Amino acid sequence: MPEMTSDLRSDCGSCFGLCCVALTLTKSSDFAIDKAAGKPCPNLGEDFGCGIHSKLRGEGFAGCTVYDCFGAGQKVSQVTFAGVNWREEPGSSELMFALLPVMKQLHELLWYVGDGLAREVARPVHGELRGVREEIEAITRGSAEELIALDAEGLRQRVNGSLVKVSELVRGEWAAAVPRKKGGKKRRTDLRGADLMGARRAGADLRGVNLRGAYLIAADVSGADLRGADVIGADFRDADVRGADLSEALFLTQTQVNAALGDGGTRIPGAVERPERWGR
Repeated sequence: MPEMTSDLRSDCGSCFGLCCVALTLTKSSDFAIDKAAGKPCPNLGEDFGCGIHSKLRGEGFAGCTVYDCFGAGQKVSQVTFAGVNWREEPGSSELMFALLPVMKQLHELLWYVGDGLAREVARPVHGELRGVREEIEAITRGSAEELIALDAEGLRQRVNGSLVKVSELVRGEWAAAVPRKKGGKKRRTDLRGADLMGARRAGADLRGVNLRGAYLIAADVSGADLRGADVIGADFRDADVRGADLSEALFLTQTQVNAALGDGGTRIPGAVERPERWGR
């Protein structure tokens, strides 16, 4: 799956606990406390490790187990700031924390581009994707000042044009393999932004369906076939994916997998890790 390097995997041991400081926490079912952006979480240790890492969900911090930075934390820590942490240089903290979401967007784009490059059917777009990847990688190695001035949203919109081409090619291949419904009726394959919260789609054939930005919160898609489905931006919080086939879902991320409720029978791409709570 995604043609990528280890740079796109979170390595908390090489990060200065940036997500534990830079992000805002709102007391809810995901977080046990309110915390302002820029304020360290009380569970953050002096070594930048989490004091309750092994029991985050039990302590009311389920949101922490879902979050994934695509390796942005260690890039900002070790590359942009050359391994000098915000405790050693307090004057760097504000800029360092502000850069985390910027770098996360860049690494997320690299993840999607890598997925496109791994798809043989998207070969007509590979040259374009390689150019995009080279451009983004160069940006990630820029100075803190260059990164903070970046029009990240503008870049994202531009890159999305290439990703849409990938989506059309991948979904087209999978959708072509799906037989028509009885009576010759076509399936509905465009569910972009659809409200599927709590929907009952167990065992559904969703191959090649466009689920971009769809709300699958608490939806039952257990046993469903989502190969070739474009799930970029889809919300999988508490979605039941037990026994579902996500092995070739397009643009699937670690965050989406972390947010879902799977089991040992859930098939996922090799590029993402199976959450421990899913079992084996």
